[in-house]
Amino acid sequence: MSKKVAEILVEVLEQAGVKRCYGIVGDTLNLFAENLERSSIDWVHVRHEEAGAFAAGAEALLTNNLTACAGSCGPGSLHFINGLYEANRNRAPVVLIASQVMMSDMGFEFIQEVDFKTVFKECSVFCDMILTPDQARKKAAMACQAALTKQGVAVLIVPVDISHGEVHEDFPYRVHHSKPTIIPNSEEIDEIARILNAGKKVAIYAGAGCERALEEIRVVAEVLKAPVAHTSRAKSFLEADNPFNVGMTGILGSEAGYNAILDCDTLLLLGADFAWRQFYPDQAKIVQIDIDPTHLGRRHHISFGAVGDIKPTLRALLPCLEENDDASFLQEYVQRYAKAMASWNSHLVPGHDDTIPGSYLTSLINRYADDDALIAGDDGTPIVWAIRHTTANGKRRVFGSLLHGTMATALPSALGLKKAAPERQVIAMCGDGGLSMLFGELLTVIQENVPIKIVVFDNHKLGFVEIEQKSEGMLDTFTRLKNPDFGKVAEAIGLWGKTVRKASEIEAAVQEWLAQPGPALLNVLVSPLELVRPPFVELKPVVGMALYSTRAILHGRGAEVLELVRENF
Repeated sequence: MSKKVAEILVEVLEQAGVKRCYGIVGDTLNLFAENLERSSIDWVHVRHEEAGAFAAGAEALLTNNLTACAGSCGPGSLHFINGLYEANRNRAPVVLIASQVMMSDMGFEFIQEVDFKTVFKECSVFCDMILTPDQARKKAAMACQAALTKQGVAVLIVPVDISHGEVHEDFPYRVHHSKPTIIPNSEEIDEIARILNAGKKVAIYAGAGCERALEEIRVVAEVLKAPVAHTSRAKSFLEADNPFNVGMTGILGSEAGYNAILDCDTLLLLGADFAWRQFYPDQAKIVQIDIDPTHLGRRHHISFGAVGDIKPTLRALLPCLEENDDASFLQEYVQRYAKAMASWNSHLVPGHDDTIPGSYLTSLINRYADDDALIAGDDGTPIVWAIRHTTANGKRRVFGSLLHGTMATALPSALGLKKAAPERQVIAMCGDGGLSMLFGELLTVIQENVPIKIVVFDNHKLGFVEIEQKSEGMLDTFTRLKNPDFGKVAEAIGLWGKTVRKASEIEAAVQEWLAQPGPALLNVLVSPLELVRPPFVELKPVVGMALYSTRAILHGRGAEVLELVRENF
Protein backbone atom coordinates (compact mmCIF):
# COMPACT_ATOMS: atom_id res chain seq x y z
CA MET A 1 0.00 0.00 0.00
CA SER A 2 1.44 3.36 -1.01
CA LYS A 3 1.99 6.14 1.50
CA LYS A 4 1.56 9.87 1.29
CA VAL A 5 4.54 12.19 1.53
CA ALA A 6 3.36 13.69 4.85
CA GLU A 7 3.40 10.25 6.46
CA ILE A 8 6.87 9.50 5.17
CA LEU A 9 8.22 12.80 6.49
CA VAL A 10 7.04 11.93 9.98
CA GLU A 11 8.58 8.45 9.70
CA VAL A 12 11.97 9.94 8.79
CA LEU A 13 11.84 12.42 11.67
CA GLU A 14 11.10 9.58 14.09
CA GLN A 15 13.95 7.49 12.71
CA ALA A 16 16.29 10.48 13.04
CA GLY A 17 15.50 10.70 16.77
CA VAL A 18 13.18 13.74 16.84
CA LYS A 19 11.22 13.90 20.10
CA ARG A 20 9.43 17.23 19.66
CA CYS A 21 8.24 19.51 16.87
CA TYR A 22 7.56 23.19 17.59
CA GLY A 23 5.27 25.36 15.52
CA ILE A 24 1.81 26.62 14.56
CA VAL A 25 -0.47 24.65 12.27
CA GLY A 26 -1.94 26.07 9.09
CA ASP A 27 -3.70 24.93 5.92
CA THR A 28 -0.64 23.74 4.00
CA LEU A 29 0.64 21.92 7.09
CA ASN A 30 -2.56 20.15 8.07
CA LEU A 31 -1.83 16.70 6.62
CA PHE A 32 1.65 16.70 8.17
CA ALA A 33 0.07 17.65 11.52
CA GLU A 34 -2.47 14.84 11.23
CA ASN A 35 0.30 12.27 10.73
CA LEU A 36 2.44 13.82 13.46
CA GLU A 37 -0.39 13.40 15.93
CA ARG A 38 -0.34 9.64 15.28
CA SER A 39 3.40 9.43 15.87
CA SER A 40 5.68 9.33 18.91
CA ILE A 41 6.71 12.97 18.30
CA ASP A 42 5.17 15.58 20.60
CA TRP A 43 3.75 18.74 19.03
CA VAL A 44 4.52 21.93 20.99
CA HIS A 45 2.06 24.66 20.05
CA VAL A 46 3.81 28.02 20.45
CA ARG A 47 2.19 31.43 19.93
CA HIS A 48 4.89 32.73 17.57
CA GLU A 49 7.05 30.66 15.25
CA GLU A 50 10.17 32.62 16.22
CA ALA A 51 9.72 31.34 19.76
CA GLY A 52 9.36 27.80 18.40
CA ALA A 53 12.72 28.05 16.68
CA PHE A 54 14.36 29.44 19.84
CA ALA A 55 12.88 26.58 21.87
CA ALA A 56 13.91 23.93 19.35
CA GLY A 57 17.42 25.36 19.17
CA ALA A 58 17.82 25.33 22.94
CA GLU A 59 16.60 21.74 23.16
CA ALA A 60 18.97 20.66 20.40
CA LEU A 61 21.88 22.51 22.01
CA LEU A 62 21.25 20.80 25.35
CA THR A 63 20.69 17.27 24.04
CA ASN A 64 22.67 17.36 20.77
CA ASN A 65 19.69 15.49 19.29
CA LEU A 66 17.75 16.56 16.23
CA THR A 67 14.74 18.75 17.04
CA ALA A 68 12.07 19.87 14.58
CA CYS A 69 9.99 22.91 13.70
CA ALA A 70 7.13 23.03 11.23
CA GLY A 71 5.22 25.91 9.73
CA SER A 72 2.59 26.81 7.19
CA CYS A 73 3.32 28.47 3.87
CA GLY A 74 4.46 32.08 3.49
CA PRO A 75 4.42 34.10 6.73
CA GLY A 76 4.10 31.01 8.93
CA SER A 77 7.45 29.46 8.07
CA LEU A 78 9.00 32.89 7.48
CA HIS A 79 8.50 33.73 11.18
CA PHE A 80 11.02 31.05 12.16
CA ILE A 81 13.96 32.85 10.59
CA ASN A 82 15.43 34.72 13.56
CA GLY A 83 15.34 31.63 15.75
CA LEU A 84 16.90 29.57 12.97
CA TYR A 85 19.77 32.04 12.69
CA GLU A 86 20.26 31.59 16.42
CA ALA A 87 20.24 27.78 16.16
CA ASN A 88 22.54 27.67 13.15
CA ARG A 89 25.12 29.93 14.77
CA ASN A 90 25.01 27.77 17.90
CA ARG A 91 25.60 24.63 15.77
CA ALA A 92 22.34 23.17 17.07
CA PRO A 93 20.80 20.41 14.90
CA VAL A 94 17.32 21.63 13.95
CA VAL A 95 15.17 20.68 10.96
CA LEU A 96 12.38 22.92 9.66
CA ILE A 97 9.50 21.47 7.66
CA ALA A 98 8.48 24.56 5.68
CA SER A 99 5.22 23.87 3.89
CA GLN A 100 4.67 25.73 0.64
CA VAL A 101 1.90 26.68 -1.81
CA MET A 102 1.07 24.26 -4.62
CA MET A 103 3.75 23.59 -7.22
CA SER A 104 1.48 24.83 -10.01
CA ASP A 105 1.07 28.20 -8.25
CA MET A 106 4.77 28.83 -7.61
CA GLY A 107 6.49 31.50 -9.66
CA PHE A 108 3.39 33.66 -10.11
CA GLU A 109 3.53 35.74 -6.90
CA PHE A 110 0.67 33.65 -5.56
CA ILE A 111 -0.79 34.73 -2.23
CA GLN A 112 1.55 33.74 0.65
CA GLU A 113 4.21 32.48 -1.79
CA VAL A 114 7.73 33.02 -0.43
CA ASP A 115 10.98 31.89 -2.01
CA PHE A 116 12.16 29.90 1.01
CA LYS A 117 15.37 28.71 -0.66
CA THR A 118 16.54 32.30 -0.99
CA VAL A 119 15.33 33.28 2.48
CA PHE A 120 16.85 30.42 4.44
CA LYS A 121 20.09 29.78 2.56
CA GLU A 122 22.13 32.07 4.86
CA CYS A 123 21.00 30.37 8.08
CA SER A 124 21.13 26.70 7.16
CA VAL A 125 23.48 23.87 6.29
CA PHE A 126 20.85 22.32 4.00
CA CYS A 127 17.92 23.92 2.17
CA ASP A 128 16.02 22.13 -0.56
CA MET A 129 12.51 21.40 -1.82
CA ILE A 130 10.80 18.07 -2.49
CA LEU A 131 9.91 18.24 -6.17
CA THR A 132 8.17 14.86 -6.60
CA PRO A 133 6.58 12.48 -4.10
CA ASP A 134 9.17 9.80 -4.82
CA GLN A 135 11.92 12.17 -3.59
CA ALA A 136 10.31 12.51 -0.16
CA ARG A 137 12.12 9.90 1.92
CA LYS A 138 15.50 10.52 0.32
CA LYS A 139 15.42 14.31 0.72
CA ALA A 140 14.00 14.12 4.23
CA ALA A 141 16.82 11.77 5.23
CA MET A 142 19.36 14.08 3.58
CA ALA A 143 17.99 17.07 5.49
CA CYS A 144 18.08 15.33 8.87
CA GLN A 145 21.52 13.89 8.21
CA ALA A 146 22.88 17.31 7.22
CA ALA A 147 21.53 18.92 10.40
CA LEU A 148 23.08 16.21 12.59
CA THR A 149 26.45 15.83 10.88
CA LYS A 150 27.06 19.44 9.91
CA GLN A 151 25.61 20.66 13.24
CA GLY A 152 23.17 23.28 12.06
CA VAL A 153 19.76 24.00 10.58
CA ALA A 154 18.24 22.01 7.72
CA VAL A 155 15.22 23.38 5.86
CA LEU A 156 12.98 21.01 3.90
CA ILE A 157 10.44 22.80 1.72
CA VAL A 158 7.26 20.81 1.07
CA PRO A 159 4.62 22.12 -1.38
CA VAL A 160 1.14 21.22 -0.15
CA ASP A 161 0.24 19.13 -3.23
CA ILE A 162 3.50 17.19 -2.80
CA SER A 163 2.61 16.60 0.86
CA HIS A 164 -0.64 14.95 -0.28
CA GLY A 165 1.09 13.04 -3.08
CA GLU A 166 1.28 9.24 -3.18
CA VAL A 167 4.76 7.67 -3.12
CA HIS A 168 5.14 4.80 -5.58
CA GLU A 169 8.85 3.96 -5.30
CA ASP A 170 9.74 4.20 -1.62
CA PHE A 171 13.32 3.08 -1.21
CA PRO A 172 14.53 2.54 2.39
CA TYR A 173 16.68 5.65 2.77
CA ARG A 174 17.70 6.24 6.40
CA VAL A 175 19.53 8.85 8.45
CA HIS A 176 23.11 7.84 9.26
CA HIS A 177 24.81 9.86 11.99
CA SER A 178 28.46 8.90 12.13
CA LYS A 179 30.66 10.51 14.79
CA PRO A 180 34.28 10.14 13.70
CA THR A 181 37.21 11.11 15.88
CA ILE A 182 39.35 13.74 14.16
CA ILE A 183 42.90 14.63 15.21
CA PRO A 184 45.76 16.41 13.43
CA ASN A 185 48.39 14.25 11.77
CA SER A 186 51.65 13.43 13.53
CA GLU A 187 53.61 16.18 11.78
CA GLU A 188 51.05 18.76 12.89
CA ILE A 189 51.10 17.44 16.46
CA ASP A 190 54.89 17.76 16.48
CA GLU A 191 54.73 21.36 15.23
CA ILE A 192 52.13 22.32 17.84
CA ALA A 193 54.32 20.80 20.55
CA ARG A 194 57.44 22.57 19.26
CA ILE A 195 55.76 25.98 19.47
CA LEU A 196 54.27 25.35 22.92
CA ASN A 197 57.47 23.91 24.34
CA ALA A 198 59.36 27.04 23.27
CA GLY A 199 56.96 29.30 25.14
CA LYS A 200 57.86 30.78 28.54
CA LYS A 201 54.48 32.32 29.34
CA VAL A 202 51.85 30.07 27.80
CA ALA A 203 48.15 30.74 28.16
CA ILE A 204 45.15 28.70 27.06
CA TYR A 205 42.00 30.29 25.68
CA ALA A 206 39.20 27.73 25.41
CA GLY A 207 35.76 27.94 23.85
CA ALA A 208 32.56 25.95 23.56
CA GLY A 209 34.34 23.42 21.36
CA CYS A 210 36.02 22.18 24.55
CA GLU A 211 32.88 20.58 25.96
CA ARG A 212 33.81 17.28 27.67
CA ALA A 213 37.53 18.11 27.40
CA LEU A 214 38.10 19.71 30.84
CA GLU A 215 40.28 16.89 32.19
CA GLU A 216 42.60 17.03 29.17
CA ILE A 217 42.82 20.84 29.40
CA ARG A 218 43.73 20.63 33.09
CA VAL A 219 46.54 18.14 32.37
CA VAL A 220 47.95 20.26 29.54
CA ALA A 221 47.70 23.39 31.70
CA GLU A 222 49.59 21.62 34.49
CA VAL A 223 52.42 20.62 32.15
CA LEU A 224 52.69 24.05 30.49
CA LYS A 225 51.95 26.00 33.70
CA ALA A 226 49.32 27.83 31.67
CA PRO A 227 46.41 29.87 33.04
CA VAL A 228 43.13 28.92 31.32
CA ALA A 229 40.77 31.65 30.18
CA HIS A 230 37.45 30.72 28.61
CA THR A 231 34.73 32.23 26.46
CA SER A 232 31.29 32.97 27.88
CA ARG A 233 29.81 29.95 26.07
CA ALA A 234 32.42 27.68 27.65
CA LYS A 235 31.81 28.82 31.24
CA SER A 236 29.57 25.88 32.07
CA PHE A 237 32.14 23.37 30.81
CA LEU A 238 35.46 24.78 31.98
CA GLU A 239 35.00 26.85 35.13
CA ALA A 240 34.10 24.22 37.72
CA ASP A 241 36.84 22.24 39.46
CA ASN A 242 39.54 23.94 37.41
CA PRO A 243 42.46 25.27 39.48
CA PHE A 244 43.95 26.88 36.35
CA ASN A 245 40.86 28.95 35.59
CA VAL A 246 41.29 32.73 35.27
CA GLY A 247 37.83 33.53 33.90
CA MET A 248 36.76 35.27 30.74
CA THR A 249 38.27 38.02 28.67
CA GLY A 250 36.33 40.54 26.57
CA ILE A 251 33.88 43.16 27.81
CA LEU A 252 32.21 40.65 30.12
CA GLY A 253 35.44 39.18 31.44
CA SER A 254 37.64 39.67 34.46
CA GLU A 255 40.86 41.63 34.78
CA ALA A 256 42.75 38.36 35.19
CA GLY A 257 41.47 36.63 32.05
CA TYR A 258 41.82 39.79 30.00
CA ASN A 259 45.46 40.39 30.95
CA ALA A 260 46.54 36.74 30.95
CA ILE A 261 45.70 36.52 27.26
CA LEU A 262 47.38 39.81 26.38
CA ASP A 263 50.52 39.17 28.48
CA CYS A 264 51.34 35.65 27.27
CA ASP A 265 54.07 34.94 24.71
CA THR A 266 52.32 31.80 23.43
CA LEU A 267 48.55 31.26 23.21
CA LEU A 268 46.88 27.89 22.73
CA LEU A 269 43.46 28.64 21.26
CA LEU A 270 41.12 25.66 21.66
CA GLY A 271 37.65 25.35 20.13
CA ALA A 272 37.13 29.11 20.36
CA ASP A 273 35.95 31.53 17.69
CA PHE A 274 35.86 34.67 19.83
CA ALA A 275 35.13 37.52 17.44
CA TRP A 276 36.83 40.65 18.83
CA ARG A 277 40.37 41.00 17.57
CA GLN A 278 41.44 43.57 20.20
CA PHE A 279 41.34 40.92 22.92
CA TYR A 280 43.97 38.72 21.25
CA PRO A 281 47.72 39.28 21.79
CA ASP A 282 49.46 40.91 18.85
CA GLN A 283 53.00 39.79 19.69
CA ALA A 284 52.43 36.24 20.93
CA LYS A 285 52.60 33.08 18.87
CA ILE A 286 49.11 31.63 18.53
CA VAL A 287 48.36 27.95 17.95
CA GLN A 288 44.71 27.31 17.08
CA ILE A 289 42.93 23.95 17.12
CA ASP A 290 39.33 23.73 15.96
CA ILE A 291 37.02 21.15 14.43
CA ASP A 292 35.92 23.69 11.81
CA PRO A 293 38.74 24.46 9.35
CA THR A 294 37.12 27.77 8.37
CA HIS A 295 37.69 29.06 11.91
CA LEU A 296 41.47 28.83 11.69
CA GLY A 297 42.95 32.33 11.64
CA ARG A 298 39.72 34.11 10.78
CA ARG A 299 39.58 36.28 13.94
CA HIS A 300 43.31 37.00 14.34
CA HIS A 301 46.42 35.92 12.48
CA ILE A 302 47.90 32.73 13.93
CA SER A 303 51.26 31.00 13.86
CA PHE A 304 49.87 27.52 13.28
CA GLY A 305 46.41 26.01 12.86
CA ALA A 306 45.17 22.43 12.92
CA VAL A 307 41.82 20.70 12.58
CA GLY A 308 40.74 18.30 15.30
CA ASP A 309 38.39 17.44 18.13
CA ILE A 310 39.82 19.03 21.26
CA LYS A 311 39.67 16.07 23.64
CA PRO A 312 41.49 13.45 21.48
CA THR A 313 43.84 16.07 20.02
CA LEU A 314 45.08 17.08 23.48
CA ARG A 315 45.54 13.42 24.39
CA ALA A 316 47.68 12.95 21.29
CA LEU A 317 49.60 16.15 22.05
CA LEU A 318 50.34 15.52 25.71
CA PRO A 319 53.22 13.00 25.29
CA CYS A 320 55.03 15.54 23.09
CA LEU A 321 54.89 18.39 25.62
CA GLU A 322 57.76 19.31 27.90
CA GLU A 323 57.23 20.26 31.53
CA ASN A 324 57.53 23.98 32.18
CA ASP A 325 59.49 24.47 35.42
CA ASP A 326 58.46 28.12 35.88
CA ALA A 327 54.96 28.45 37.36
CA SER A 328 55.18 32.19 38.13
CA PHE A 329 53.02 33.27 35.16
CA LEU A 330 50.31 30.80 36.13
CA GLN A 331 50.42 31.69 39.82
CA GLU A 332 50.24 35.42 39.12
CA TYR A 333 47.02 35.16 37.14
CA VAL A 334 45.34 32.59 39.34
CA GLN A 335 45.91 34.98 42.25
CA ARG A 336 44.70 37.96 40.23
CA TYR A 337 41.56 36.02 39.32
CA ALA A 338 40.84 35.26 42.98
CA LYS A 339 41.16 38.98 43.79
CA ALA A 340 38.92 39.94 40.86
CA MET A 341 36.23 37.48 42.00
CA ALA A 342 36.43 38.78 45.55
CA SER A 343 35.97 42.32 44.23
CA TRP A 344 32.97 41.31 42.12
CA ASN A 345 31.38 39.45 45.02
CA SER A 346 31.84 42.42 47.35
CA HIS A 347 29.48 44.41 45.13
CA LEU A 348 26.68 41.82 45.30
CA VAL A 349 24.73 43.73 47.93
CA PRO A 350 21.47 45.70 48.07
CA GLY A 351 21.56 49.16 46.53
CA HIS A 352 21.07 52.52 48.13
CA ASP A 353 17.62 53.26 49.59
CA ASP A 354 16.62 49.56 49.52
CA THR A 355 16.93 49.31 45.73
CA ILE A 356 17.69 46.02 43.97
CA PRO A 357 20.71 45.86 41.65
CA GLY A 358 20.31 43.22 38.94
CA SER A 359 23.65 41.71 39.95
CA TYR A 360 22.43 41.27 43.54
CA LEU A 361 19.20 39.64 42.33
CA THR A 362 21.27 37.22 40.23
CA SER A 363 23.47 36.34 43.20
CA LEU A 364 20.35 35.32 45.14
CA ILE A 365 19.09 33.19 42.25
CA ASN A 366 22.53 31.60 42.14
CA ARG A 367 22.36 30.88 45.88
CA TYR A 368 18.93 29.23 45.89
CA ALA A 369 18.70 27.59 42.46
CA ASP A 370 19.20 23.84 42.12
CA ASP A 371 22.74 22.59 41.59
CA ASP A 372 21.79 21.28 38.14
CA ALA A 373 19.57 24.18 37.10
CA LEU A 374 19.41 25.23 33.46
CA ILE A 375 19.45 29.02 33.15
CA ALA A 376 18.48 30.98 30.03
CA GLY A 377 19.26 34.69 29.96
CA ASP A 378 17.99 37.40 27.65
CA ASP A 379 20.55 39.33 25.64
CA GLY A 380 21.59 42.44 27.57
CA THR A 381 22.08 42.80 31.30
CA PRO A 382 20.30 39.52 32.28
CA ILE A 383 22.80 37.35 30.39
CA VAL A 384 25.70 39.52 31.60
CA TRP A 385 24.70 38.98 35.23
CA ALA A 386 24.00 35.29 34.59
CA ILE A 387 27.47 34.72 33.14
CA ARG A 388 29.25 36.78 35.77
CA HIS A 389 27.37 35.82 38.91
CA THR A 390 26.15 32.24 38.59
CA THR A 391 28.43 29.52 39.86
CA ALA A 392 29.44 26.84 37.38
CA ASN A 393 29.62 23.51 39.21
CA GLY A 394 29.79 21.05 36.33
CA LYS A 395 26.04 20.48 36.41
CA ARG A 396 24.48 23.86 35.75
CA ARG A 397 24.40 25.40 32.29
CA VAL A 398 23.80 28.96 31.15
CA PHE A 399 22.24 29.65 27.75
CA GLY A 400 22.12 32.98 25.95
CA SER A 401 22.23 34.52 22.50
CA LEU A 402 25.99 34.94 22.68
CA LEU A 403 26.71 34.53 18.96
CA HIS A 404 23.59 35.99 17.36
CA GLY A 405 22.91 38.66 19.99
CA THR A 406 19.14 38.79 19.62
CA MET A 407 16.53 39.85 22.14
CA ALA A 408 13.80 37.63 23.59
CA THR A 409 15.49 34.21 23.74
CA ALA A 410 15.22 33.48 27.47
CA LEU A 411 11.55 32.54 27.77
CA PRO A 412 11.27 30.36 24.63
CA SER A 413 14.67 28.78 25.28
CA ALA A 414 13.49 27.86 28.76
CA LEU A 415 10.43 26.20 27.20
CA GLY A 416 12.64 24.02 25.02
CA LEU A 417 15.04 23.22 27.86
CA LYS A 418 12.24 22.14 30.18
CA LYS A 419 10.62 20.01 27.50
CA ALA A 420 13.96 18.26 26.96
CA ALA A 421 14.82 17.94 30.68
CA PRO A 422 11.54 17.85 32.65
CA GLU A 423 13.31 16.62 35.78
CA ARG A 424 15.58 19.68 36.02
CA GLN A 425 14.86 23.17 37.29
CA VAL A 426 14.76 25.66 34.41
CA ILE A 427 15.01 29.41 34.98
CA ALA A 428 14.35 32.16 32.42
CA MET A 429 16.11 35.42 33.30
CA CYS A 430 14.15 37.87 31.15
CA GLY A 431 14.66 41.52 30.42
CA ASP A 432 11.48 43.56 30.36
CA GLY A 433 12.12 44.32 26.69
CA GLY A 434 12.81 40.69 25.84
CA LEU A 435 9.77 39.38 27.69
CA SER A 436 7.53 41.96 26.03
CA MET A 437 8.76 41.06 22.56
CA LEU A 438 7.47 37.47 22.78
CA PHE A 439 4.92 38.10 25.51
CA GLY A 440 2.50 35.59 24.04
CA GLU A 441 4.77 32.71 25.03
CA LEU A 442 3.55 33.14 28.60
CA LEU A 443 0.36 31.62 27.23
CA THR A 444 2.39 28.77 25.76
CA VAL A 445 3.79 28.11 29.25
CA ILE A 446 0.20 27.70 30.50
CA GLN A 447 -1.12 25.77 27.50
CA GLU A 448 1.79 23.32 27.54
CA ASN A 449 1.90 23.28 31.36
CA VAL A 450 5.64 23.85 31.47
CA PRO A 451 6.74 24.53 35.09
CA ILE A 452 9.56 26.95 34.35
CA LYS A 453 10.56 29.79 36.66
CA ILE A 454 10.56 33.22 35.03
CA VAL A 455 12.20 36.28 36.56
CA VAL A 456 11.81 39.71 34.97
CA PHE A 457 14.60 42.27 35.37
CA ASP A 458 12.22 45.20 35.16
CA ASN A 459 14.10 48.48 34.83
CA HIS A 460 11.58 50.10 32.45
CA LYS A 461 14.11 50.44 29.67
CA LEU A 462 16.44 48.71 27.24
CA GLY A 463 19.20 48.73 29.82
CA PHE A 464 22.21 47.48 27.90
CA VAL A 465 21.41 49.73 24.95
CA GLU A 466 21.26 52.70 27.31
CA ILE A 467 24.68 51.81 28.75
CA GLU A 468 26.07 51.77 25.20
CA GLN A 469 24.53 55.16 24.53
CA LYS A 470 25.96 56.66 27.71
CA SER A 471 29.43 55.33 26.87
CA GLU A 472 29.14 57.26 23.60
CA GLY A 473 28.20 60.45 25.45
CA MET A 474 24.51 60.28 24.49
CA LEU A 475 21.51 60.90 26.64
CA ASP A 476 19.21 57.89 26.67
CA THR A 477 17.37 57.89 23.33
CA PHE A 478 14.29 55.72 22.59
CA THR A 479 15.20 53.25 25.34
CA ARG A 480 12.40 53.89 27.84
CA LEU A 481 9.64 51.30 28.27
CA LYS A 482 6.18 51.79 29.76
CA ASN A 483 5.58 48.46 31.46
CA PRO A 484 2.60 46.93 33.19
CA ASP A 485 2.99 45.19 36.54
CA PHE A 486 4.25 41.90 35.12
CA GLY A 487 3.46 40.10 38.37
CA LYS A 488 -0.22 41.05 38.13
CA VAL A 489 -0.29 40.22 34.43
CA ALA A 490 1.06 36.76 35.24
CA GLU A 491 -1.69 36.22 37.79
CA ALA A 492 -4.34 37.44 35.35
CA ILE A 493 -3.40 34.83 32.74
CA GLY A 494 -3.06 31.93 35.17
CA LEU A 495 0.55 31.93 36.37
CA TRP A 496 1.84 32.36 39.89
CA GLY A 497 2.98 35.97 39.90
CA LYS A 498 4.58 38.43 42.28
CA THR A 499 6.25 41.84 42.04
CA VAL A 500 9.05 42.97 44.37
CA ARG A 501 10.32 46.54 44.70
CA LYS A 502 12.50 46.48 47.82
CA ALA A 503 15.82 44.75 48.45
CA SER A 504 14.73 43.87 51.97
CA GLU A 505 12.00 41.65 50.48
CA ILE A 506 13.82 40.06 47.58
CA GLU A 507 15.61 37.13 49.26
CA ALA A 508 12.39 35.67 50.68
CA ALA A 509 10.61 36.32 47.37
CA VAL A 510 13.26 34.41 45.39
CA GLN A 511 12.91 31.41 47.69
CA GLU A 512 9.11 31.51 47.46
CA TRP A 513 9.23 31.82 43.67
CA LEU A 514 11.64 28.91 43.17
CA ALA A 515 9.58 26.72 45.51
CA GLN A 516 6.43 26.96 43.39
CA PRO A 517 5.42 23.57 41.95
CA GLY A 518 4.19 25.03 38.67
CA PRO A 519 5.18 27.85 36.34
CA ALA A 520 5.89 31.07 38.22
CA LEU A 521 6.86 34.63 37.35
CA LEU A 522 8.74 36.94 39.69
CA ASN A 523 8.79 40.56 38.54
CA VAL A 524 11.63 42.54 40.13
CA LEU A 525 12.00 46.29 39.80
CA VAL A 526 15.77 46.39 39.52
CA SER A 527 17.95 49.46 39.74
CA PRO A 528 17.82 51.28 36.39
CA LEU A 529 21.26 52.86 36.82
CA GLU A 530 23.52 49.83 37.45
CA LEU A 531 26.38 49.72 34.95
CA VAL A 532 28.21 46.76 33.43
CA ARG A 533 31.86 47.49 34.20
CA PRO A 534 34.48 45.99 31.85
CA PRO A 535 37.79 44.55 33.07
CA PHE A 536 39.76 47.50 31.69
CA VAL A 537 39.40 51.24 31.30
CA GLU A 538 39.46 52.77 27.82
CA LEU A 539 39.59 56.48 27.14
CA LYS A 540 36.64 56.60 24.74
CA PRO A 541 33.91 55.27 27.08
CA VAL A 542 35.32 57.32 29.98
CA VAL A 543 35.06 60.47 27.88
CA GLY A 544 31.64 59.31 26.73
CA MET A 545 30.38 58.93 30.29
CA ALA A 546 31.76 62.38 31.13
CA LEU A 547 29.92 63.87 28.15
CA TYR A 548 26.74 62.05 29.16
CA SER A 549 27.03 63.39 32.72
CA THR A 550 27.52 66.94 31.47
CA ARG A 551 24.56 66.73 29.10
CA ALA A 552 22.35 65.16 31.78
CA ILE A 553 23.17 67.96 34.22
CA LEU A 554 22.50 70.60 31.56
CA HIS A 555 19.12 68.97 30.92
CA GLY A 556 18.19 69.16 34.59
CA ARG A 557 18.99 65.53 35.39
CA GLY A 558 21.82 66.06 37.86
CA ALA A 559 20.10 63.88 40.46
CA GLU A 560 20.23 60.98 38.03
CA VAL A 561 23.98 61.45 37.56
CA LEU A 562 24.48 61.52 41.33
CA GLU A 563 22.44 58.34 41.75
CA LEU A 564 24.43 56.63 38.98
CA VAL A 565 27.66 57.43 40.83
CA ARG A 566 26.23 56.24 44.16
CA GLU A 567 24.92 53.01 42.62
CA ASN A 568 28.12 52.03 40.84
CA PHE A 569 31.09 53.70 42.49
